[in-house]
Amino acid sequence: MPTRRLLGVLFLTMAAASPALAQVPGQGGPPDFAQMRQQFLDRMKEMLGASDDEWKALQPKIEKVQQLQRETSGMRGMFMMMFGPGGPGGPPPGGPPPGAVIRGGPDGAQPPSPIQQKMQDLRAVLDNKDSTPEEIKARLQALRDARAQAKADLAKAQDDLRDLLTTRQESVLVMMGMLD
Repeated sequence: MPTRRLLGVLFLTMAAASPALAQVPGQGGPPDFAQMRQQFLDRMKEMLGASDDEWKALQPKIEKVQQLQRETSGMRGMFMMMFGPGGPGGPPPGGPPPGAVIRGGPDGAQPPSPIQQKMQDLRAVLDNKDSTPEEIKARLQALRDARAQAKADLAKAQDDLRDLLTTRQESVLVMMGMLD
């Protein structure tokens, strides 16, 4: 994903999330990701000028494009490579049990995407000092193939979304980095 588009999506996500991240004095705790997501979607609906009926058709396609953009950007993979499965705080005390699958979502509800799974497979072979160059090469190729498939899926999802948009709406989504 081009850096400009990635930065645009990141900026808009953070802008939409900032009200939810502001904590009420005296109330600590983690941010409510469901609330942040809903605020972001409400803001996007407003920016697109979509009616309720239009939004019912657009929202699933927009969410699909967002999901595929996250998968193809490799952001989750970068965090896993830098910090391990538990994120910046590290894995949970005692670490995950052997053979545990790291889930894709912040609440652990999503299974890993094909790219995330291939990254885990590559990480496992890299962590094994006895892995052969052929094993590493095979896992690397599998990751590259998964990324290529995700990019093709993203292009199709963007085309499907584009088919429902007015010229103004398409322009808004181009400015947001969701479409090329």
